[in-house]
Amino acid sequence: MTSSPVTLLTPEELRPAAELSGKILQNLDQMLLGRPALHRLVFAAILSRGHLLLEGVPGVGKTALVKALGQLLHLQFKRVQFTPDLMPGDILGTHILQEGQAGREMVFRPGPIFTNLLLADEINRASPKTQSALLEAMQERCVTLLGTTRELPEPFLVLASQNPIELEGTYPLPEAQLDRFLFKLIVEPADAATLEKIISTRRQGTPPNPEWQMEPEQLGSLFQVMEKVYLPGPVSRYIARLVAATHAKSSEATGLVKQYVTHGASPRAAISLAEAGRAIALMAGRPTVGFEDIEEVAGPVLNHRVILNYKARLDQIDSAAVVADLLKNLDPTQLKLPGDISVLEPAHA
Repeated sequence: MTSSPVTLLTPEELRPAAELSGKILQNLDQMLLGRPALHRLVFAAILSRGHLLLEGVPGVGKTALVKALGQLLHLQFKRVQFTPDLMPGDILGTHILQEGQAGREMVFRPGPIFTNLLLADEINRASPKTQSALLEAMQERCVTLLGTTRELPEPFLVLASQNPIELEGTYPLPEAQLDRFLFKLIVEPADAATLEKIISTRRQGTPPNPEWQMEPEQLGSLFQVMEKVYLPGPVSRYIARLVAATHAKSSEATGLVKQYVTHGASPRAAISLAEAGRAIALMAGRPTVGFEDIEEVAGPVLNHRVILNYKARLDQIDSAAVVADLLKNLDPTQLKLPGDISVLEPAHA
């Protein structure tokens, strides 16, 4: 059986998409100073229609970043401040008893989750019960209450911020929920040069309003171009090998994986790597995904999905070091898949 020929994106299709992506990033860099690399990965997550987890100490601009994105992309935006007393109904919505023409009836009152961009601010300050209320919405893009399933708007993206789990009053996110985030990105404090620019040009540190906003249909056109970015066979095999190698039983697992990893990444990680690689290629104006695109997003995709044992903490080894070691030792040009690719099992069911 012969495979159908691959139809690559033409320059006429790619150029407008790459230019539009560049314009969005340029405006984001002007609104929020000093973090172009972070902004690039955040927009790659948007293009991939993936959820995003931002971690950093209070005051580093996580909320400001999500607000700026909502303004630039011209999407409906709602914010939920996660607190220990927040209940699932405060996010999903609830049924209330209301007088109608036929007498009293139960009427559904939608919660803030019915939006395009949901900012889950300080998500790890809510109880595990409330955190878990987002599981169905993040995976299925719908909400089920009292036996009725309601679709969420398209696109629906959760952009969550969290404080480091060592801080008092936080609840670590369960692995099943972490696995639903495309990226986990660390937001570092601004350097001295950026701080000087902020305090000299912006009163109270407030970012300016965007000088330009995307039209609603433009984001849809970017999604359509994303669908046509080609993933070559060697690159898809590299993704499969990389995710499989995060499991200690894999023949390609490195010494760090075998010594410190309890659970490797799930198949969702492989899907995330492929989609994020397409987004990076699109922003660069290329019709196909390359090995370098996968290597750029491997850390944000895999770091939060690799679960380490207690010995890693004692030896001060984190998941970023494990993933970096994998990227260093795994040859992307190897064409043959190892026979133990079957280790790709859901680690966080």
